[in-house]
Amino acid sequence: MKGESSMKEEQDRFSRQRLFAPIGEVGQQRLEAGSVLIVGMGALGTALANHIVRAGVGQVRIVDRDFVEWSNLQRQMLYDEEDARQSLPKAVAAQAKLERIYSACRIEAFVSDVTPANIASFMEGVDLVLDGTDNFQTRYLLNDACFEAGIPFIYGGAVSSRGMSAAFVPGETCCLRCLLPESTGGDGQTCDMIGVISPIVDVVASFQAVEALKLLVGDRQRVRRSLLSWEMWSYHTYEMKLPAARPDCPTCGRLEFPALQADSTGIALMCGRDTVQIDGGRPLDLALWRMKLQEAGEVSANPYLLRVQLVEGERLVLFPDGRVLVQGTEDPVRAKSLYARYIGM
Repeated sequence: MKGESSMKEEQDRFSRQRLFAPIGEVGQQRLEAGSVLIVGMGALGTALANHIVRAGVGQVRIVDRDFVEWSNLQRQMLYDEEDARQSLPKAVAAQAKLERIYSACRIEAFVSDVTPANIASFMEGVDLVLDGTDNFQTRYLLNDACFEAGIPFIYGGAVSSRGMSAAFVPGETCCLRCLLPESTGGDGQTCDMIGVISPIVDVVASFQAVEALKLLVGDRQRVRRSLLSWEMWSYHTYEMKLPAARPDCPTCGRLEFPALQADSTGIALMCGRDTVQIDGGRPLDLALWRMKLQEAGEVSANPYLLRVQLVEGERLVLFPDGRVLVQGTEDPVRAKSLYARYIGM
């Protein structure tokens, strides 16, 4: 049971939120009992996690495959210079910051890619899923997994000074595929290619977060049934009512959930990052590989990853879960060649 002093602290912490009539005391209790999954802890994910944890959501599960770099600090609000110096995994660094923001929140952090093989385990027991990703391949996977499980999916995207957001609720709205069929999803532009300014990230994450709060407190009739888009620099906004679910939609029409059936090659191009990710499907003992790769180039490590600057010019980043980032190339053939040479296929 909570002590008298901790109960007083919690009352003070959420006092202004309790005064907001659509939440109130009952809504705050529902938030405390709520559980969310945030996939991607980059710009959108960190802003989302900040809002969700500060609102008092009881359990927050975060998943990210990457580590903190200096270029992240301009817009990824939970990280600082020391995180970049140490190349900490984003999930690890974010968890440490979030636990200092609200220690009573149960935060689970996973340094992992999200795939058809593991998405169900990450979604187990959550009330909704928040999109903090930077690519449509993962978004379609989250969309399909959510509609198969009957869990709301709150989409968001930001690049340059543009952003979009929509809430998709199984049985009540269409899905992401209805709105943006896979053949048209995204325009290939990423933050690493054309840049991004921090304010658009905050705007998109704020609109995602408020829809999450509506769902968590049970105010479903107020959930926005539209796609919102913004252009912040020249400033214009656009709102489009969500269309009816398409009967021929492979996700919410035909219930085929194609992203969950997709075969994974274990190779993914991280668009705009000059990086190819290869998942060898077996764990990597970082201490052992540190010794093995001493002759391959300059080696540095922390408890979460191992980096090797190769004599060829590229860099390998090894993770314990078996993933290897080949940085310095966008050519999968070149990446596979280096992986086979130093790690083994």
